[in-house]
Amino acid sequence: MARGKDGKPAASAQKAGKPQGEPKKGRARAPRLDPQLRRQAILAAALAEFGERGFTSARMEDVAARAGVAKGTVYLYFEDKKALFEGLVREAIDPVLGLMERQLAGFPGTTRQLLEMFIGHVVTQVVETPRRDLVRLMIGEGERFPDLADFYFDEVVARGLRLLRAINERALARGEITSDIGLRFPQLFIAPLLVAVTWEGLFGRHEPLDVPGMLNAHVELILRGLGWRET
Repeated sequence: MARGKDGKPAASAQKAGKPQGEPKKGRARAPRLDPQLRRQAILAAALAEFGERGFTSARMEDVAARAGVAKGTVYLYFEDKKALFEGLVREAIDPVLGLMERQLAGFPGTTRQLLEMFIGHVVTQVVETPRRDLVRLMIGEGERFPDLADFYFDEVVARGLRLLRAINERALARGEITSDIGLRFPQLFIAPLLVAVTWEGLFGRHEPLDVPGMLNAHVELILRGLGWRET
């Protein structure tokens, strides 16, 4: 073994067979989540919390815990619970109303076919998903939080009413219906959706509801009331 002038072993460039410069082993770092994916995780957690606890009882720290992030991280994206709810509504609405608006613009079939397609979309994207909890939340708590109700009206309800009126105008222009009742009262089209969401939450375990069947039956009743005629 090579020794120095003092008789002690000389320092080796290698120790215990490890190459010089090999990094020290330490605790493995968890991969950093992409900011957009983190935001999605927070919104998913918020939807679950609002659905289970309602707006009043939902807490930001519980949203953070469910999302697997620090409470302060939630505030990096949303300044308070109201902003979190608004972000959740905006995130949830485009896959529903946004798609329906785009489909209406170039749909070649009859209005009956259009409404049947939209019913399928509402069932799979709202009634059968946690998005239905946003509807229930507004029904249950909207009156106590007028700011939230106003926001929900502007972002969801008004947009939905415009879509329904456009469908009625299309049907009138094509000579498929003779009445303008749907233009004056587009809420008639929304009523069974509210019934379906409320029924499933309150009474579905006692008497399951055939939601697609009920909604299609409602369309049939509405079209007959509007003077439907095949073209």
